[in-house]
Amino acid sequence: MLNILAISGSLRAASTNSALVAALARNAPPGCRVTVYDGLGRLPIFNPDDEGERTPLEASALIDAVTQADGVVISCPEYAHGVPGGLKNALDWLVSRDAAVAKPAMLVHASPRSLFARAALDEIMRTMSFALCGDVLEIALLGKKPPEVEAILAEAASQPAMHDALNAFADFIRAR
Repeated sequence: MLNILAISGSLRAASTNSALVAALARNAPPGCRVTVYDGLGRLPIFNPDDEGERTPLEASALIDAVTQADGVVISCPEYAHGVPGGLKNALDWLVSRDAAVAKPAMLVHASPRSLFARAALDEIMRTMSFALCGDVLEIALLGKKPPEVEAILAEAASQPAMHDALNAFADFIRAR
């Protein structure tokens, strides 16, 4: 059984990125378990002075979750042409750890317009030595209200797209 950790880079209650990672967890193919990380908003701001024995519990929980996962899926909104601060903060907590080194990762997107954030996140994650999967899932949810988001994620075309993306990611993980 592959354990995949899914992280939404959004803290919004009605986040389309959070809805997408939740849908991925519900649609995990056989042989995969997708767990959604929900601690992004509780992480303290990264401070290198708080590493080691001083690492806050929430940061330790994130580090442990990434370490124990076989792979990580990230869905990230774009704010002012960049990666939201909460997600960047989470990644900063992983920088000096081995958790990210060679860890398979896949990016998924809820907006076709998040090109700057995609490029920035790709650069950040490659710099951190994540092993990025070339397969990318995009389901256009931008500007949709929660009932519309759920309807789109339940559509006949969305279900196999999520299933296929996770299967491709599982193959990527197993090939490493």
